Amino acid sequence: MAVPSIGDRLLLDRRDFPTFLASLHSAGYRIVGPTVRDGAIVYGDIAAETDLPIGWTERQNAGTYRLERRGDEALFGYVVGPHSWKKYLFPSHERLWTAARDGDSFTVTPEPTPERPLAFLGVRACELAALRITDKVFMGGIPDPSYSARRHKILRVAVQCGQAGGTCFCVSMGTGPGVTSDYDLSLTEILSEGRHEFLVAVGTELGASVLASVPTRRATAEDDQVAAAIVSRTAASMGRSMDPTGLRDLLLSQPNHPRWDQVAKRCLSCTNCTMACPTCFCHTTEEVPSLDAEKTERWRRWDSCFNLEFTKLHTTPVRASSSSRYRQWLTHKLGSWHDQFGSSGCVGCGRCITWCPVAIDITEEVAALRVPPASPPAEGGPR
Repeated sequence: MAVPSIGDRLLLDRRDFPTFLASLHSAGYRIVGPTVRDGAIVYGDIAAETDLPIGWTERQNAGTYRLERRGDEALFGYVVGPHSWKKYLFPSHERLWTAARDGDSFTVTPEPTPERPLAFLGVRACELAALRITDKVFMGGIPDPSYSARRHKILRVAVQCGQAGGTCFCVSMGTGPGVTSDYDLSLTEILSEGRHEFLVAVGTELGASVLASVPTRRATAEDDQVAAAIVSRTAASMGRSMDPTGLRDLLLSQPNHPRWDQVAKRCLSCTNCTMACPTCFCHTTEEVPSLDAEKTERWRRWDSCFNLEFTKLHTTPVRASSSSRYRQWLTHKLGSWHDQFGSSGCVGCGRCITWCPVAIDITEEVAALRVPPASPPAEGGPR
């Protein structure tokens, strides 16, 4: 059995995968990863390999998601579902602190964060990019204590994408499909005639430590070539593309483009895109006092720039129309995000396209905004 260290590339046989999961559990991790529930592949607790979506995949397109059986027993033969890892680091509804009456004052007690560390199993390249972005949002400048406490306890077990989804465009955004950094362990699932193995790349000492008790052997140059070919094939089969050239300046210079009104006629302001997005972070806080006024709790919950009341000031919304709210979301995500955080806010995962009930496609909207609006006809000219 190979003794792992940083930079090693090892082979893990499929029959030893339960041993790998047992090693994570023995190290004290709560494993969360892909599982089938409610007709989709979502992230949830993984107690055993049978909780994984063995032999399942999905078919995705704009406004369409369907589970399908594969012709093999792949453990990670899917793309991404409606959930993102942010639900574990930035919960959709969480109590931040409790203030209890203490004589003439109040004692504020921060909400404790879970002590058990999390092992994220099955993180894709685009999702690692999303984690880098949310790290900047919540840990740049003044760190958010809740996010930071959770973030410092996670183990990242990445998985190389063996297929592209119908709405994926990570190649366009430079975020995938190959996992190249920011992982503790990276798995490439190799499935061929009579062969089912995982090529494991060791990224950190933490990753090496949980792999130490798992049977592995050294990968060969041929194994590396097989793994690289899987990623190359995936990169060549993206379901969508988006030209990122000059996007920031394009969007910030088009506040009155007629496309905003056109897309607003379809947009339901349902917030699905922002809920599914792995980097959207809009939220609101609310105070929940007890009836006897002895204590109050502050709760944070996800919100969305698509909600009418999100920007309400003195009873008046700043962005009252659907077109202005869609413009704000897209312009921020692909444009002014660069000014705030030094990168795009989009990682090309395609979730916003798949889970939009009216099939609005962000790649189509960007392409349409690149077409200059038609000039109004001259006085007396053809109409």
